[in-house]
Amino acid sequence: MTKLKERNNEVKEEFEQISAEEQQAILEKYDIESNVRTISGIMKHVIFFGLLAFSLFQLYTAIFGQFTAPIQRTVHLGFGLALIFLLFPARRKAPKHKIAWFDYILSLLSVVVGSYWALNYTELVNRNGTITQLDFLVGLIAVVLVLEAARRAVGLPIMIIATCFLIYAYFGPYFPAFMAHRGQDFESIVNLMYFTTDGILGTPISVSATFIFVFLLFGAFLVKTGVGQYFNDLAVAFAGKLIGGPAKVAVFSSALQGMISGSSVANVVTSGSYTIPMMKKLGYRKEFAGAVEAAASTGGQLMPPIMGAAAFLMVEFIGRGITYWDIAKAAAIPALLYFTGIWIMTHFEAKRVGLRGLRDDQMPNRKEVFKKIYLLLPIIAIIVLMLTGTPVMHAALYGIVISIVVTMFNKDTRLKPKDIVDALVEGARTALGVVAATACAGIIVGVVVKTGLGLSLANSLVALAGGSIILTLVFVMIASLILGMGAPTTANYVITSTIAAPAIVALLSPNTPQELVPVVVLLSAHFFVFYFGIIADITPPVALAAFAASGISGGDPIKTGVNSAKLAIAAFIIPYMIVFSPALLMIDTTIPQILWVVFTAVTGMVAIGAGVIGFWYRKVLWIERLFAIIAGLLLIYPEKFSDWAGLGIFIVLVAIQILTQHKYGGNGTNNDNGHNKSVTA
Repeated sequence: MTKLKERNNEVKEEFEQISAEEQQAILEKYDIESNVRTISGIMKHVIFFGLLAFSLFQLYTAIFGQFTAPIQRTVHLGFGLALIFLLFPARRKAPKHKIAWFDYILSLLSVVVGSYWALNYTELVNRNGTITQLDFLVGLIAVVLVLEAARRAVGLPIMIIATCFLIYAYFGPYFPAFMAHRGQDFESIVNLMYFTTDGILGTPISVSATFIFVFLLFGAFLVKTGVGQYFNDLAVAFAGKLIGGPAKVAVFSSALQGMISGSSVANVVTSGSYTIPMMKKLGYRKEFAGAVEAAASTGGQLMPPIMGAAAFLMVEFIGRGITYWDIAKAAAIPALLYFTGIWIMTHFEAKRVGLRGLRDDQMPNRKEVFKKIYLLLPIIAIIVLMLTGTPVMHAALYGIVISIVVTMFNKDTRLKPKDIVDALVEGARTALGVVAATACAGIIVGVVVKTGLGLSLANSLVALAGGSIILTLVFVMIASLILGMGAPTTANYVITSTIAAPAIVALLSPNTPQELVPVVVLLSAHFFVFYFGIIADITPPVALAAFAASGISGGDPIKTGVNSAKLAIAAFIIPYMIVFSPALLMIDTTIPQILWVVFTAVTGMVAIGAGVIGFWYRKVLWIERLFAIIAGLLLIYPEKFSDWAGLGIFIVLVAIQILTQHKYGGNGTNNDNGHNKSVTA
């Protein structure tokens, strides 16, 4: 065992308190995608080889070219559905060690549905949109299977939402005038859903069957290389000794972990099992420790270059020649501001309660940590490849190959053939929830496109807001948060981008045809709903990431959720900044403009952080807190007058804080050579 492993184990023994079994229990409670069966015997091997075949099919088409759209998407869907019914029980509390008899039937029906287009492609194309009774039956089964698979692998809310949209499609004439349409019969609905590329086989599952799957495989290979644990070690090496070091370690490592996990809850449990006990040990309150991890983990999906699955959908939904690299580049400054906001508030909280960083004997050997910096090469390679114009799918494939190659540098990290196979299997398993979510989201998109509901609701939203951009944004924010509480980010983005985002576009570019709307306007609207769909995971009352963190910290779930929302206050402000100051997206702007916007925004975050936490150079009095928040908002609002006014208030507050810090208690940080003040929950 290397010196690094030995040293890390010593550090873990002091801090780590969450066993693998406890981690799995928390995942199963808060992350429905982790609630899977543990099968033994022959079916274990059937599922294993099914997952392996799924990955090999996706790799084959990624390398040698995809099949025609209906075949590529239905085979992808068939694999996903068949495996979901074998792995996910019908009820959470159902026995996990055996497969129910009806799930075998559902799995076989999924195979039929997945192979139907491939077996009858020529005939289906020649019919030119007309379907037979057999087609109708297969299509109807496909719709039912998708709804049930989404319920099991993603959650009940998205199934209910999709069902409501199907009901709306059928009973269109009976809805209020602003939503009414002529209605669709059963045959038309089934035809739309399974025999066109506007429903289940539409854009969402197209992206799942191409970009998303390969990137999920890339993430699985990164995990196998040990890069996840290396992120923790690197974070401790960089931030462990800073004021409030453990909290900053959590921010640092979770930002990196989130790039490869794509799941807020999974990220919380993975890195939180290490960072939360560390924060508690050094004096952070239970609720605050859990909140730091939840807020940081949730932001991982906002962190380029490897963002959540919804970012790939954004490329397709916006179109207009936008590439994934454009999305990643546009997300860079907002992500920087998000994590800067959390970092600042953890810093002020540490100063407030007098917490220092880790002691020397609690730190890993930095020299040994930096010796393994080569583990970051796959991520660096992907950034360089996309920057040089390499197609996204090819960049991910090269990333997988590089992940395998870099492990050869050290015998302790070297991947064996079994590890490669396991990564392929784990990548496919991770993709199952995405398959169900995107297929179900396709139902929603299909109905919206067919009935014109998106335009109707967008116009109604604008009318309800009285044409006010601020009110419209507030209504869209509320809708995105509510949908995000019950649906995964992918599905939430699909729904809000087709229903709510058009309202923002209509206000920013009134009476402009879609094809002429400036790209920066489209990006602003889509980023707005994207952000709020993600931070729903830390917004009470249904804050799953915060609840998962409380399961590790032992704190109160609601208080943890409130604290995480406070820490992530930047995420509630940044979407508005994006709409009013698109320079943040680095599109159609100059470098001086970008630098000024970043400077004022970061300065504003410092002021807001001090106001929210109540500490700066010393304790912040209530009147100072009020002015600090006002200064922060003025700095963040993208107008020259507000920037200078906010900067003036900021400078005055800093001067007052420095000149009076001894009078009101001075700096809260101890000077006891690393011994920390204990703070009770």
